[in-house]
Amino acid sequence: MFDIKWIRENAEAFDQALTRRPGQQAMAEELIALDGKRREAQTRAQDIQTERNALSKEIGAAKSRGEDAAGIIAQVSESKQAQAAAEQDAANATAELNDVLAGLPNLPLDEVPDGNGEDDNVEVKKWGEPKTFDFEPKDHVDLGEGLGMMDFETAAKISGARFVMLTGPLARMERALANLMLNVHTRDNGYTEVNPPALVNDATMYGTGQLPKFGEDLFKTDTGHWLIPTAEVPLTNIIAGHLVEPDYLPRRYTAMTWCFRSEAGAAGKDTRGMIRQHQFTKVEMVSVTKAEDSLDELEHMTRCAEGILERLELPYRTIALCTGDMGFGARKTYDIEVWLPAQNTYREISSCSVCGDFQARRMNARYRTEKGGKQTAFVHTLNGSGLAVGRTLVAILENYQQPDGSVVIPKALRHFMGGLEVLEPTS
Repeated sequence: MFDIKWIRENAEAFDQALTRRPGQQAMAEELIALDGKRREAQTRAQDIQTERNALSKEIGAAKSRGEDAAGIIAQVSESKQAQAAAEQDAANATAELNDVLAGLPNLPLDEVPDGNGEDDNVEVKKWGEPKTFDFEPKDHVDLGEGLGMMDFETAAKISGARFVMLTGPLARMERALANLMLNVHTRDNGYTEVNPPALVNDATMYGTGQLPKFGEDLFKTDTGHWLIPTAEVPLTNIIAGHLVEPDYLPRRYTAMTWCFRSEAGAAGKDTRGMIRQHQFTKVEMVSVTKAEDSLDELEHMTRCAEGILERLELPYRTIALCTGDMGFGARKTYDIEVWLPAQNTYREISSCSVCGDFQARRMNARYRTEKGGKQTAFVHTLNGSGLAVGRTLVAILENYQQPDGSVVIPKALRHFMGGLEVLEPTS
């Protein structure tokens, strides 16, 4: 969401930034016109109120002189109707303006590379060497099913396509991964663990930008609740509606939740396996900062996500997303991609974004710029995967596989696996 006053005063800069996103056209002129319509109606309502106040005084004066005030009373009545109409016009114009503003993506920072899609992203870091095998590596589906611990058929019977059932040590590994991530983020990285609701209301989805634009990508219950697509939604909304002192910030939250996505825009993509499912487990990181601290916080958050992969000794690369590949609410994003041997490529496992005050304006989340002072500013929000648990499990299966179909458990996980060192096929 944007400040319409800032757009009025910086129309050219707004359009230049907005049109760096492919498919976006200049909008400042239209927005300023809608704002003018809103302001004109508000001014008209205020003028009518002022006139009616003067007329009301005339009624009293006329009666004190013994004159008939019926004509003035009639004018006052008409004035009330005119004011109500003007106020309704103002409300309609405000709603129209807000609808347009709510559908516009965030403005990319100047340092974000221009581009139309993932081919224009820029690699900024690479860690670890992809493992070479003296046998043909299997993908995670063949490995998981070969272990007897990954069952897509039963999941499809119960729920349909894009679901999986993990059993035995593989189910424990998913839990172990989440435990490792949460322990590291809370003990080493400064995050506070939260167990948030997985069902949220419209205002909460609107606050982080999922609504109104992305409703088709979400699941909604018949009670009006939405299933969260990521813990970013409830975690970021912790600050919604608050005015905090500067020493309250930064706030860092992390949570392990199930996430639910309809994948309406991903028909035909990654239909095999666990890469893209309707329900998946993710550990999320959310930060709330002062404006001047948010870019440094993005670097911190990205390092926290990278650190998990390094503990697991999984090769990865970090890329800066271009304007055409960046998410709706982001001003700058780093994607972290893990190496998957069976695909012979890197695949996204984390996305860390700084949103500036884009979400805070929707949530009305502010801080005092000086302790006890009167001047306020909108907080800045950030979010990142720390990590996608299912995709991390996929990466472990493929990178740690052995010729006989067994899978070595990374050393960092063995404590959480009761000392188990290898996943072996069930008899």
